[in-house]
Amino acid sequence: MKLQDVTSCCITHAAAAPIIVFAINAFFNAQGRKMGLLNFIKEVGEKLFGASEAKAATADELKKELDKHGLSAEGLDISVDGDKVTVKGSVASTEAAEKIVLALGNTVGVAQVDNQLQTAQAAPAAVMYTVQKGDTLWKIAEANYGKGKGAKYPTIFEANKPMLSDPDKIYPGQVLRIPPLAE
Repeated sequence: MKLQDVTSCCITHAAAAPIIVFAINAFFNAQGRKMGLLNFIKEVGEKLFGASEAKAATADELKKELDKHGLSAEGLDISVDGDKVTVKGSVASTEAAEKIVLALGNTVGVAQVDNQLQTAQAAPAAVMYTVQKGDTLWKIAEANYGKGKGAKYPTIFEANKPMLSDPDKIYPGQVLRIPPLAE
């Protein structure tokens, strides 16, 4: 698969945007590349207080969103340019960096997050998965961990706390962290 194939598909099949975003993210993960720019679906996600449409959030609103999820925004530099958010700074772990990026990106009005975070403890990056209509965490666990491993869905739920408060409350277009299974 070539990135050009995925992006040309995106242009001709806009209705398949959630699948295409997943394919682009999967392409980078399969290539073993650290992804600095993660794509999201602008029209879905957490609505910031007072937001009625998919408009760009301010850096201060996004910092409040991080605080709401118990993710520290202290020492982070968050900038917004249209529907693209850039986040810079240092965090303790890869997991913390991924959660910050997901909390920012799963906000209505954000289409891309440029992750320029530095991590003190590097670890293998999780796979990012875009929820499709009809998905459950069980189904996502089976798709990512293998047939018969749907019961591993709590691993995905825990990896996405505090953004997820209930394993049954996921929505199409939401991007989730899928961590590798512990041996």
